[in-house]
Amino acid sequence: MGGKEFLDPYTLCWPDGVFPLGQDALALGNFASLKSGWQVCDLGTGSGVLLLLLAGRQPNVTLFGVERDLLAAQTARENLERNGLAGHIVPEDLRQLSLPAGTFDLVVSNPPYFSVGSGDSAGPERSEAQCTLEELCTCAGRLLRNGGRFALCHRPERLTDLLCTLRTNRLEPKRLELVSHDRAHPPSLILIECIKQGRSGVKITTSLRFP
Repeated sequence: MGGKEFLDPYTLCWPDGVFPLGQDALALGNFASLKSGWQVCDLGTGSGVLLLLLAGRQPNVTLFGVERDLLAAQTARENLERNGLAGHIVPEDLRQLSLPAGTFDLVVSNPPYFSVGSGDSAGPERSEAQCTLEELCTCAGRLLRNGGRFALCHRPERLTDLLCTLRTNRLEPKRLELVSHDRAHPPSLILIECIKQGRSGVKITTSLRFP
């Protein structure tokens, strides 16, 4: 059956078998820094939702999406074409990615949240069985130019793993936002943005992004 959602000014569609639109992607699409003329790459792009969100904010960017699942890769390609957007969908595993190093100004990702064997994998799309946090950060660090930015979302309980892995890959956290559904509940999402080879020092904020 799939689904369809209007993301002003674009429309996102996805079939059964492709990860549906979620609030995490919407939050990340609004959080990431973005400037005119940037080259942007979404690792594990799925339906291409982050590419549409970023293009909606700044039309003068070059869009790349990496997706190992062929159905999802085709869905992302169709979403770009349907909305009149130029872009490149690379149907490859990010662990053996052929894109050249030091190419991008911004890399984004809504990655798998749960480590293998954690007991809370929530299905294959949310398990690190096909892509660990270390592999994701290694790929992002390779693709970014010095001074480029890596923005991603993750779970608060993985914060220590996340910060350690980012710094190991020369990705210095600079902005961290803790997201809650309401003031009565603890944060359920982390949004974080890093700078490759950046200086130490992070700004931490909180927000209520979810409806």
